[in-house]
Amino acid sequence: MSEVRIRPRQVLVLIIVFLVILMMVHRNGKRTCQGPDYLQTMYAQADTLPTIYAVTPTYTRPAQKAELTRLSHLFMLLPHLHWIIVEDANATSPLVTGLLQRAGLEKRSTQLNIKTPPEFKLQGKDPNWIKPRGVEQRNLALTWLRNNVDPNRHSIVFFMDDDNSYSTELFAEMSKIERGRVGVWPVGLVGGLMVERPYLSEDQNQVIGFNAAWRPERPFPIDMAAFAISMDLFIRNPQALFSYEVQRGYQESEILRHLTTREKLQPLANGCREVLVWHTRTEKTKLTAEEALLKQGKRSDGGMEV
Repeated sequence: MSEVRIRPRQVLVLIIVFLVILMMVHRNGKRTCQGPDYLQTMYAQADTLPTIYAVTPTYTRPAQKAELTRLSHLFMLLPHLHWIIVEDANATSPLVTGLLQRAGLEKRSTQLNIKTPPEFKLQGKDPNWIKPRGVEQRNLALTWLRNNVDPNRHSIVFFMDDDNSYSTELFAEMSKIERGRVGVWPVGLVGGLMVERPYLSEDQNQVIGFNAAWRPERPFPIDMAAFAISMDLFIRNPQALFSYEVQRGYQESEILRHLTTREKLQPLANGCREVLVWHTRTEKTKLTAEEALLKQGKRSDGGMEV
């Protein structure tokens, strides 16, 4: 039988081929993104970006799963987001638990619950503005954050309602918020205007006013979707909470007055010239046919979760 001899050059080639394959496998195993530049940058810097804790109060209703499913796609795209969902209920629900599992977000989410006191609950055909909403839920999330977030690591808090529309680019902007600052930007389709926005100084570095048409005398006449807050401000100001004892439309001012001043706000979104979030609202679901079925002891969603 003839002897097989492997030359040193062949060994070197095999080693090089092996290393190339190993590098390709390693690269494919890492998080990659083929999207726009800002998204690719976020993926490349995912381990160094501040964690953004997005707080979403939610409650049981026909459109709840649809709303949360839409939002979950943002979290699936953005690796440095942590979702805090706070249910207005006596216990967490299998619906929300299952939704987080299906989205693969179990390790990047926190599921909490607290019931709104009956006297502050909307009743029947009450307009949604007549009573403060999400007060208990947002305050519980702040308690959780103060007790669980590493105060030595920079992170950001954003109050993220489940019916608004958000661009992924908003979270790239949010990641620029400095320690000890509150970042602000325009919000579309809110306050009776196409856009509510801050006015900036000539050098674009300082907020000098706002264009709000509704209650412009408020200390901070902006929407809840118009700002995010460096977590260290909440650590240093434990009194900063939402309150039922404020005038209509003053929840934003109530939380921000403990944390910052207008002059210290950090303008983002290209000098507050770009709209990256919209105050959209889902139309109340009409279920007249379903109600007729229920009267007959039937339902269209028997054995299903919609």
